[in-house]
Amino acid sequence: MTLLSWVITFTLLGSIGAVVGTSFVLLCSKSKSRVLISSLVSYATGTLLGAAFLGMIPKALMLSSTLPTSATILFGILLFFLLEKSVIWRHCHDDNCDIHTRAGTLILFGDAFHNFVDGVVIAVAFMTDRSFGVATTVAVFAHEIPQEMGDFAILLESGYTRQKAFFYNLLSQAASLLGAVIAYFSLKTAQAAIPYVLAISAASFIYIALADLIPGLHRTIDLKNSFIQLALLLSGIVTIAFFVLNHL
Repeated sequence: MTLLSWVITFTLLGSIGAVVGTSFVLLCSKSKSRVLISSLVSYATGTLLGAAFLGMIPKALMLSSTLPTSATILFGILLFFLLEKSVIWRHCHDDNCDIHTRAGTLILFGDAFHNFVDGVVIAVAFMTDRSFGVATTVAVFAHEIPQEMGDFAILLESGYTRQKAFFYNLLSQAASLLGAVIAYFSLKTAQAAIPYVLAISAASFIYIALADLIPGLHRTIDLKNSFIQLALLLSGIVTIAFFVLNHL
């Protein structure tokens, strides 16, 4: 397989696979789906942090100096904070999301933008290392299912039928493929930009994990569930470490 084939294949697996995974969760009973989503959020947190700190940041530092890379990560975190404030970049993992708008069109726009960025992240990961590209796809897939669940619930409350909500969610996921292809051809001729794109990608993963996922995990405070969350979080990190340290 050519590098572009790897990028396209795994972008489709990470994005469209997340919609299929969401459909599977929706077929479960409400109590079971809540358990699955809670478990997946814990696991996704680990994969995102693992991908950022074990893959993206070390690889960016190998290709650039420390201060520019660190400054780019800091800039990226501030950027995603501002984007989320404007509801362009958003994450909702609850059926009742009080802080985000319920306008279906805006939800789809924000989701398409987020998926476009995910496509860029997958492409730049494969352009640095194939096994790291696979690890990044795992992280994207894991955090996209809770995201799609939240979007699906909001679209239903906005008046969309289940069929239309599924179709438009699937359509918005196509933006990831567009992002991946544009990033591949752009960065192929602009290799010097790769470490900074990696740093921005790391910032996005860190922001999602710390600002969106972990606060939801803190709603559970009993000891047993806290240990389960920690175990799943560590499992996510170990998954990423396996791919990063074992080249395909």
